[in-house]
Amino acid sequence: MRILIAEDDYASRKFLYKFLSAYGECDITIDGIEAVDAFMLALDEGKPYDLVCLDIMMPKLDGTRALKAIRDVEKQRGIEGDSRVKVIMTTALNDTTNVYNAFDSGCEAYAAKPIDTKKFTEVLKRIGLISECETK
Repeated sequence: MRILIAEDDYASRKFLYKFLSAYGECDITIDGIEAVDAFMLALDEGKPYDLVCLDIMMPKLDGTRALKAIRDVEKQRGIEGDSRVKVIMTTALNDTTNVYNAFDSGCEAYAAKPIDTKKFTEVLKRIGLISECETK
């Protein structure tokens, strides 16, 4: 599995990288602009990401706007349905407005920080990225 982590906080970035590296190859960006650029580069190289983890609050371009840009790129390139990248929004914000906005923008799941690895693993299973036997 190819994974893109977009996270501006160093500790969160390091934690997600260590946790998700057990499931696949991880790339890291520190803001939404870098995330969209990395996503497009991966498509251009024929090595698309299977999972993108986007922090909602990032400098330059927040996670919600980055997600909208990613979905726009997919639409322009004819990537639809199950072929689209799976996106999990991560944030310390847990108010309902942010949750609704994230899902309206096209994410598959929402994870509140601090990340609970057991719950995150269940989300990965639910969205079809890992199977029961891959649980670490």
